[in-house]
Amino acid sequence: MSRICELTGKGRQTGHNVSHANNKTKRVFLPNLQNVTLLSESLERSFRLRVSTHGLRSVEHNGGLDKWLLKTADAQLSTRARKIKRELKKAAPAATPAPTAEPATAA
Repeated sequence: MSRICELTGKGRQTGHNVSHANNKTKRVFLPNLQNVTLLSESLERSFRLRVSTHGLRSVEHNGGLDKWLLKTADAQLSTRARKIKRELKKAAPAATPAPTAEPATAA
């Protein structure tokens, strides 16, 4: 399993450990990934995703999984997240009924 956030695309980074004598050795910085269950309000179901804590804060800041997915570019999302986004777009027109025109009444 790759160590990449399914929502933000945040992955591993490389760098150096630097000693007091300024010796540099390669090292890897891994994202803080958590297995979380996020609820979709419009689909009325939950999804298990592997998300970085930064991504989780972003989702909470934007008002939930549905709003965050709809405003995020597809290139940034994993294939599973893109599939959820497609389901949300399909469910969106069905969830919002067309406004009904009320007949005007004479006062």
